[in-house]
Amino acid sequence: MASREFLKILQSARLGDVSAQQNLAYAYLTGALKTPIQPANALIWLEKAYLSLQNQIVSQLSLSNTEISDLGGYSPEILEILEQISAVPLEGTFNSPAFSFGWESFWRIAQSDIDASYAAQWQLAELLLNPNKKDLQEELSAWLLKQGNDGADFFSLQKTAKEFLLGLADSDTAFTNSAKELLIQLQPKDEALSSLWNAWISDKNEAALMQAAELGLTIAKLTLGLRLAQFNENEPAGKLVNEPVGKSNASLKKAAYWLELAAKDGDRDAWFALGEIYRRPQFSGYNAAESDRCFDRAADLGHAQAQFRRGANLWRKREKVEEKIRGLQASYWIWQAHQQGVPEAKELLGKILENVSNPKENDWHELATFAEEALNHHAEYKLDHEWILLCHRLIIANQFNFSKAELLLCDVGELQHEHCVVVDIRHELPKILPRLIQIDTTQQRRSLLAAGKAFAGSEADQEGNLRQRRYRFDRVSEWLKTTFSQDQAVA
Repeated sequence: MASREFLKILQSARLGDVSAQQNLAYAYLTGALKTPIQPANALIWLEKAYLSLQNQIVSQLSLSNTEISDLGGYSPEILEILEQISAVPLEGTFNSPAFSFGWESFWRIAQSDIDASYAAQWQLAELLLNPNKKDLQEELSAWLLKQGNDGADFFSLQKTAKEFLLGLADSDTAFTNSAKELLIQLQPKDEALSSLWNAWISDKNEAALMQAAELGLTIAKLTLGLRLAQFNENEPAGKLVNEPVGKSNASLKKAAYWLELAAKDGDRDAWFALGEIYRRPQFSGYNAAESDRCFDRAADLGHAQAQFRRGANLWRKREKVEEKIRGLQASYWIWQAHQQGVPEAKELLGKILENVSNPKENDWHELATFAEEALNHHAEYKLDHEWILLCHRLIIANQFNFSKAELLLCDVGELQHEHCVVVDIRHELPKILPRLIQIDTTQQRRSLLAAGKAFAGSEADQEGNLRQRRYRFDRVSEWLKTTFSQDQAVA
């Protein structure tokens, strides 16, 4: 059943309120206000909002039936709606009344220079080129014919979409990795290419390998580059081993050429190997900065050794790296490498992150046990909200062995990062250095999740200042001991 707030927004939207129409579209996109997610409905209301604004400022700008080359000069209101349109999953609106408006809008946005263009380019490329969406592409081609466009137009649109995809793959946006993955899926897979690769695998036919690489097969480009660089391509990813050094600069240049082509396809091993080549002293293109960039790209794509290398470099340079919590970036990349089984990562991670995985040995264990009992029966004991928050603080303090000051002053909402807990109370006690504590157990994550939910709706100053928190801590501690020590004694 629709919420009262939703019905109120719907009424305003029907009366032509542009802001309400945008809010309604947002609700249909995200499921806010208990609204079922319906992209087609979202696009319908965005069309209404767009047309309403267009009518209001038609003397200054018009997008209807005109060739648009630059959206950068338009009003903030129009740009905001275009940004919302680019967030609508276009595929989910196909065959709906609003699809025609969405289709035209996406192409205009994609060919503009506004921020939303990347999202529009990715959706169009994914819709038109993804080999897993052949049926939808055939339906779209038929729809274009009904609109008066012939098949040649559909192929030209695919060609433009491929240009979008290549641009996204070479850029640094939220869609870069997805674009590279789709490009890999679009690699030619005809029988001739397969037979060439099989000839290399079975017979080690060098000519077949070269031909497969020239025809665009990513794995062939990578393999050829590794051989030219005298890397052992038979080693598992992340463990490329140098054979005896002695390759000429000419061979390394050829290796770099093929590896760069494979890297552009999004191959992480190629990026890692390029990083190694740029560090070789006999390579005329020797460049330490470029080497680090290649290693970083490999790390971004999930290469285990590159992640460890990146983390180790950040840890070595921690005094020079500008970051709020020293060592946080380094610990993240080393943790990622550790998750993939890099043996050296465990030792280095232990130098950066504290490990407190046995809460039974911590000072807060008894109080935390009582606090869990109290939270499990909070309706029975009618606990105040501030007391509930303090109980969660006790549980977290026990899980991560906090000091009393950290227990009382930590910002619970800012504690958890993907791989560790960051305890920083310098806003109250500047001389106390932050601590990085590894999240090791499921129970630790559960306690952070439960506390996060409890604190989510709380005001920033609800718990009061330090004096008030100390006073409440004493009262709650005394009540927990009195209430639950007796219960344990009776039991």
